[in-house]
Amino acid sequence: MADMTLSIGKTNLDVFAQTLIELAANDRNILVSTSDSRGSGRVAPFAEKFPQQIVELGIAEQNLVGVSAGLSSMGKNVFTVSPACFLTARALEQIKNDIAYSDHPVKVIGISAGVSYGSLGTTHHSLHDYAVMQAINNIDIVAPADNFETQKVIQAAINHPKPLYIRFGKKPMLNLHAPDTYFEIGKAIQLTPIQDSYDVVFIAIGETVAPAFLANQELAKEGLNCCVMSLHSLRPFDEVAVQQAVERSKVVITVEEHSINGGLGSRVASFLMQSGISRPFSIVGIPDEHTVTGSQGDIFKYYGISPQGLAQTAKRLLEKQ
Repeated sequence: MADMTLSIGKTNLDVFAQTLIELAANDRNILVSTSDSRGSGRVAPFAEKFPQQIVELGIAEQNLVGVSAGLSSMGKNVFTVSPACFLTARALEQIKNDIAYSDHPVKVIGISAGVSYGSLGTTHHSLHDYAVMQAINNIDIVAPADNFETQKVIQAAINHPKPLYIRFGKKPMLNLHAPDTYFEIGKAIQLTPIQDSYDVVFIAIGETVAPAFLANQELAKEGLNCCVMSLHSLRPFDEVAVQQAVERSKVVITVEEHSINGGLGSRVASFLMQSGISRPFSIVGIPDEHTVTGSQGDIFKYYGISPQGLAQTAKRLLEKQ
């Protein structure tokens, strides 16, 4: 797939909403709950089509999660939609106790995650959600890379037996996958051909998979061979795919729209260290500082989460070989 021509699709949120409408047409047990977010969560069309299958809680995230857990306990298949920055901070106790501890398979949908809110600044950034969700037992964590992964994870979520946190950004996404690509929650997808060895392996999640793939294309022009992995599921974590890719590589770069503390990079590093696998390693994300203000693209570029920035990081690591 390395030589595929990439096209720009819809926002993942639009695909989420359309997929949910298609599924709800044949399943009256599917409910959406939201905290005054039907517009930003793209579920207004769902509300128009299924007015009896949406519950509006207003700007009250703790109540939102508690009500969603209660509906789930009565056999409803609940997708609770709210901005990730508030949902995974203000309502964290309810996610922990009402959903995860009580084992209600609510689908917690964190919208406008990472730095999607751009110039609204740190109060509206969600750079902690991977860390706090990983610290809570019994909730799986998925961040789709494109429209294909979004459609597949929502279809899979309907019958997912555990609580599930799904993270979405706001911008239209590059189409990275062929339609016949195999998708399973907990199984990473390699976007580049499997080979015996790689100069660089990029392990990315969510909206950072696209710049990692584009960095791979830039490096290929210089004769460097890369593996690009969409590790869409932070939990379950695909240890087998990560180990196989890293053991064939010279250097490893993880890429995420999250703090460098407690996210994808920390999870990969912990696994590799405990497995006795050592490679030059770089975590590309948001450093431990007051985040700069700007658009998502501006912030990505500033922190090296861009094709050019990632290519430079790869070449710096390779120079240390």
